[in-house]
Amino acid sequence: MTGLEVLAAIVDGSIPHPSMAHTLGFRLTEVEEGRAVISGETGLDYCNPNGTIHGAWPAALLDSCMGSAVHSRLPAGASFTIVEFKIDFVRPITIQTGKVQAEGNTVKVGRQIGLADGILRDSTGGILAKGTTTCLIFRPQS
Repeated sequence: MTGLEVLAAIVDGSIPHPSMAHTLGFRLTEVEEGRAVISGETGLDYCNPNGTIHGAWPAALLDSCMGSAVHSRLPAGASFTIVEFKIDFVRPITIQTGKVQAEGNTVKVGRQIGLADGILRDSTGGILAKGTTTCLIFRPQS
């Protein structure tokens, strides 16, 4: 299966979401070539002692949507790993933030490197965080 086919099968339930998605309470909800959307909802399980959501939770959503955007452009047999990602937090994320959506879009997918951007938004469309990723692509040997 191509990357897009795998991700589409996750969205439609033919393939289960990875266990990390269950642990962190998010789901891949939309996918098309070069684009992936992850949806989640803030909760007590993701809080710092000061009551804000720990940065690792939105980082995981952005990392997942950006990586999935790259994955959606890969042929059957290819895989990838994240080399680097960067996140800028724009506003605090709290339990009251509620539902969020992370959208990843590819910038370029070459033979060995894939680049993608991501934006995390609250339910009103307000930007909470934005990110970029660089992925190392492993293509099947011919």
